[in-house]
Amino acid sequence: MKVVTVVGARPQFIKAAAVSRAIQAFNRSSVRLGSKKSLREILLHTGQHYDYLMDRVFFEELRLPKPDYHLGAGSGSHAVQTGKMLEGVEKVLEKEKPEITIVYGDTNSTLAGALAAAKLNIIVGHVEAGLRSYRRTMPEETNRLLTDHLSTLLFCPTAQAVRNLSKEGIRSRHETVVKNVGDVMYDSILFYSQIAERKSTILKDLNLLTPRASRLADYYLATLHRAENTDNPGRLKSILKGLREIGRECPVILPLHPRTKKMMRVQGLLKEAKGIQLIDPVSYLDMLRLEKHARVILTDSGGVQKEAYWFRVPCITLREETEWLETIQSDWNVLVGTESDSIVKETKRQNRRTLPASKTKIFGDGKASERIVQALFDYFLR
Repeated sequence: MKVVTVVGARPQFIKAAAVSRAIQAFNRSSVRLGSKKSLREILLHTGQHYDYLMDRVFFEELRLPKPDYHLGAGSGSHAVQTGKMLEGVEKVLEKEKPEITIVYGDTNSTLAGALAAAKLNIIVGHVEAGLRSYRRTMPEETNRLLTDHLSTLLFCPTAQAVRNLSKEGIRSRHETVVKNVGDVMYDSILFYSQIAERKSTILKDLNLLTPRASRLADYYLATLHRAENTDNPGRLKSILKGLREIGRECPVILPLHPRTKKMMRVQGLLKEAKGIQLIDPVSYLDMLRLEKHARVILTDSGGVQKEAYWFRVPCITLREETEWLETIQSDWNVLVGTESDSIVKETKRQNRRTLPASKTKIFGDGKASERIVQALFDYFLR
């Protein structure tokens, strides 16, 4: 069975790496058992992320094979970027003729892959299906909605995601399969976090190691990349002001996304970042180590919210809503928006409060990738 995997952005490399490992393990197991069942994966990179620190370093660290196809779509408006990808993906699918196309998450690469496959009557499998922020102004929300309604195999990370699909009439029936497999990013955390502890030198490189016996390091970690925050001068200035204020008490580390860096320059806000330790985007292993040892994480990223939850680090989300309600309900994450006063106030509260005693396995048991691979064969061999 042939699968075309479509990726294009940093979080998708991480998710695809987990599923690719599961595919390889399945194939090795089939050989040992004398079975002819196997899965051939064709990796298609749209080129949505193309900077070395946002792209190639992830392939190197995650040990992903070199893409079989690289479209080099690059940046552009949503229409221009998605259009380039759609044309390129269609050509690859026409050539390869896979049984299924797998897409991940909610980027323009996700939508382009799903739309191209659906138009060619190729089955679409969506990993991380069913997420909803219920904010239609977010481009990610549009991509999620359309991709889910184009998909035949919908691999959900949580029970809530299954319920979200059900409310839209997407349920397991006829040819459609909706399955709560767990979160593939949790698979990756379990696999790579120990490697990060051994190999990453980021804490030493940034002079964050502390002689205090109670902590390995002492700092706040921030990430900021969503267009709704970076492209709005008022919001961006307010967030930077909040980070600057909390940075007076404890260092704030901000790996600077290319979009954020560009908009800070365009909007003349670089001076607002005084007191914030701005660094280049970091590799996946370095990011895991920074997350694990942070005092508090402040972010507008969906993936980082979950990683904070898995590492038991309090998270402050710089948005008005989140797709990951489970992290809010479990008291590991708080929505504060972008007002600087709210950011400072909540950070102080997080420093004072007692953390929840435990966390439940909302996102599965770390075997989501194995369930996805098994579901593929169950579907095609039924």
